[in-house]
Amino acid sequence: MNKKKIFNDPVYGFVTVPTELLFDLIEHPYFQRLRRIQQLGLTSFVYPGALHTRFHHALGAMHLTQLALRTLKDKGVKISAAEGEAAQVAILLHDIGHGPLSHALETAIFQDVPHEQLSLYLMKRLNEQFEGRLSLAIAMFQGSYGRAFFHQLISSQLDMDRLDYLNRDSFYTGVQEGRPGADRLIKMLQVVDERLVLEEKAVYSVENFLVSRRLMYWQVYLHKTVTSAEQMVIRVMQRARDLARAGVAVPGSSCLSYFLGRAVTLAEFEQNPEILGHFVQLDDVDIWSAIKSWTSHPDPVLSFLAKSLINRQLFKIVLRPEPYDADFQLGIVELIADTFRLSMDDARQLIITGRLSNTAYDANADEPINILTKSGQVVNVTEASDLPNIQALSQRVQKFYICYPKEIL
Repeated sequence: MNKKKIFNDPVYGFVTVPTELLFDLIEHPYFQRLRRIQQLGLTSFVYPGALHTRFHHALGAMHLTQLALRTLKDKGVKISAAEGEAAQVAILLHDIGHGPLSHALETAIFQDVPHEQLSLYLMKRLNEQFEGRLSLAIAMFQGSYGRAFFHQLISSQLDMDRLDYLNRDSFYTGVQEGRPGADRLIKMLQVVDERLVLEEKAVYSVENFLVSRRLMYWQVYLHKTVTSAEQMVIRVMQRARDLARAGVAVPGSSCLSYFLGRAVTLAEFEQNPEILGHFVQLDDVDIWSAIKSWTSHPDPVLSFLAKSLINRQLFKIVLRPEPYDADFQLGIVELIADTFRLSMDDARQLIITGRLSNTAYDANADEPINILTKSGQVVNVTEASDLPNIQALSQRVQKFYICYPKEIL
């Protein structure tokens, strides 16, 4: 029955689901799970409106891919119906392997299991269920399809994924300066020798996109309060994991308890179907219900972290250009131990150090942003721009942080 649906998106207006395969994938439980995973994790602790989900983002990225394919067709690029559908399938499913709370728990629960690899694994399982109809989409996702521009639309330094998340995240956070000018960038797309380029008149739009990306990282994704909250979630999950693996009872849903109790690698995912069954049930609801129940746990570290998160009493975070030395960290640990009457080992669980890094554009990457000049040459955008901003945005900026309970002050 009628599967070519239209839905109303607050960012783009009316968005279409153009084929039955795309509709069936959206209806699949693997994809519906993304409704229960927030796009920005703990960012709503700082920007209250940032409550959109991976589900919203995936549909938005699919819509931008539709617009990009239409632009390229209008400019004479031959794209078959099968290729167009496959590109939309690939971008629709690009985040299907995301764990709960965005990136915050990729290392706290799993062991060397990046979400990109999980997405590919789930796409392969879906391909089996859909009798091979996702094979072309998987080839595009992996970059093995002969026409490279399809993979660039899905995963590159100017892909539809980035354009949507910058557009969507700036909309829901209210950080209007983060809007990347996606419409103009898409209209400027072209294909040369099966690779994606931008017309020369798009140079300043690229600069605006990179400035928006740099700003969104420092003001939203790497905001220091968001960093504190995300690191506290990672630490509370690590504490629960360590207790569970030491034989201490730690309440949680069946799927969360399964992962807390064992270290799971990507190889095990591919060999043991039981692991997949638990993963596709795991979402933000499991994490927050567990954290809520841990507020009364007898372990003082676990309960303190859980209460702090539930009540948004976040750790103080201080940033500086250089790492914090061991003596300074030891002094903080001693203060924590004295204040909370903890052992030194337990006190170390309430101090978090790390590094924030931000590079808006990598000029030396395998997939640079290329510009088609009026003379027909294809050059890196750093060479095409007469402004110094793009070169400056290619520089990596690092900051080091330390987090600890405000109570010790």
